[in-house]
Amino acid sequence: MKEKFKIYWQLFITFFKIGAFTFGGGLAMIPLISKEIVEKKKWMTDDEMLDMVAIAESTPGVIAVNSATFVGYRVGKIIGAIIATVGVTLPSFIIICVISFFYDKFMEIEVIKWAFLGIKACVAILILNAGLKLLKNVKKNVYSVIIILVAFLISLFFSFIKTVYIILGGIILGVVVYTIWEHIQNKKNKDDSEESEA
Repeated sequence: MKEKFKIYWQLFITFFKIGAFTFGGGLAMIPLISKEIVEKKKWMTDDEMLDMVAIAESTPGVIAVNSATFVGYRVGKIIGAIIATVGVTLPSFIIICVISFFYDKFMEIEVIKWAFLGIKACVAILILNAGLKLLKNVKKNVYSVIIILVAFLISLFFSFIKTVYIILGGIILGVVVYTIWEHIQNKKNKDDSEESEA
């Protein structure tokens, strides 16, 4: 029981920290999630982190919340999932509640305006950093390189296309390519076995 409580507490604190110290949400949180979950806590490997991001991005909801729920369930089952999800959402809830009381006056302060401009610039770099880190962990082959280039070009030149459609396109292409590859491999194995029998 004591060990379970320790894991639940670690989940809460870890995701509370992630929720409190990452601005920009979503993809901007990935570097911190990776550092905490993969490097410090060793709850996941780099490959598992990559899979988790793909699942969290392609399922409904905010990527940070989906990631917290996923990791929480993996480490502490249903209670762990609930605790991690509460941990990651609580800082935003508290901050928004506080700001909502004096938002107009808050945004009139010149220093705050400049601070938010700086935060926006940093968020862009954090997202780029997250993308590059995930790219390093992708298994490089002709198929993955083509998908990356196509997804990048679509995002760059056809920004009106929603991210979810790009992800769904990647899923469909992955299934199609896997099916074709399996068919080729099975045919090759069948031909090889027929030749050895002959």
